[in-house]
Amino acid sequence: MFYYLYECFKESIDFPGFGLLRYLTFRSLFSIITSLIIALLFGSRLIRFLQRKQIGETIRDLALEGQLAKKGTPTMGGVIIIIALLAPILLFGDLSNMYIQLMIISTLWLGFIGFADDYIKVFKKNKEGLQGRFKIIGQVGLGLIVGLTLCFHPETTTQTTIPFIKGNEFDYAWLWPFTGAYQQTIGRVIYVLAVIFIITAVSNGTNLTDGMDGLAAGVTIVVGVTLGVLAYLSGNIIYATYLNIMYIPNSGELVVFMAALIGALVGFLWYNAYPAQIFMGDTGSLALGGVVAVFAILIRKELLIPILCGIFLVESLSVIMQRYYFKYTKLKYGEGRRIFRMAPLHHHFQKEGIAALINKPHQILPEAKIVTRFWIVAVLLAVITIVTLKIR
Repeated sequence: MFYYLYECFKESIDFPGFGLLRYLTFRSLFSIITSLIIALLFGSRLIRFLQRKQIGETIRDLALEGQLAKKGTPTMGGVIIIIALLAPILLFGDLSNMYIQLMIISTLWLGFIGFADDYIKVFKKNKEGLQGRFKIIGQVGLGLIVGLTLCFHPETTTQTTIPFIKGNEFDYAWLWPFTGAYQQTIGRVIYVLAVIFIITAVSNGTNLTDGMDGLAAGVTIVVGVTLGVLAYLSGNIIYATYLNIMYIPNSGELVVFMAALIGALVGFLWYNAYPAQIFMGDTGSLALGGVVAVFAILIRKELLIPILCGIFLVESLSVIMQRYYFKYTKLKYGEGRRIFRMAPLHHHFQKEGIAALINKPHQILPEAKIVTRFWIVAVLLAVITIVTLKIR
């Protein structure tokens, strides 16, 4: 709104400070402040409302330290994040920007899927929530929207960035030189499939990471700050030329979006830090994962996701490894065996007394210590991601 006020009246209004609305940094700063304030104010009211309605988390007894104390804690806190994120975008963002439009669609799309899952769990008392196939269909649908838009929009391309490689611009169509006239078409198909896979993988990885107070929110803040820096550099032709990275016109506007997300997450973390007063639920975790994935795709840094989102990746792999190893050993030995004491990985450090291939550390770690250490690892991965700009 304020951005359009400036565009409409910039020639006729000579008000001190009015011209600041054209600056990306100014709008980003106010975006993060606004989202933080909204999250803090709205969060406390939502928590009280959910407590009055006795809308709380149902906890299974998994013999984890402090687990049963979480029973009844309000959930669906992702609503706080989404509202605090979108309000500043409407105020300070350029809504005509194609990248901003895709980010808003992604947030609402996966937020709605997550909300449906939480609604079924909380209000319908169905612990299974939304059936998995419907989640996958929704994630694939979003992948198609994002992938096809980037393939056919006149301002975009299927080129991306390969880390650690000098002159690192790469087009998916280059993988199929033997297809002749169909090379570009096949390249676009592969690109869309890659987008679908990335969105699905990262959103599910974030969902799996959301198992401890403040874990998913804190890690996503670190990831978000890194992506915001990369978006600013990629959208500025001077910095992009200096660093020899892909210049993406109009992508700098994404910094306003990421600033709003960081402010919303910091505000939410005020209530979600240990001991949590509210959980984000699938409403938040699926939306956050989708936002991170789509953001990385838009700034052509999707191949950096395994490094930057290493926490989400490892959490997902721990579940996959645990499940298939259990099935394999059950068929081979008649009883299922485990790699970790418990999956996802963060619960491995809380569990004691279960035989597994990986039994270190032997002592149970407090939840707050596990979360803090995961944050530290996320910061380290973020630094490595930034360093890739110069290591080629």
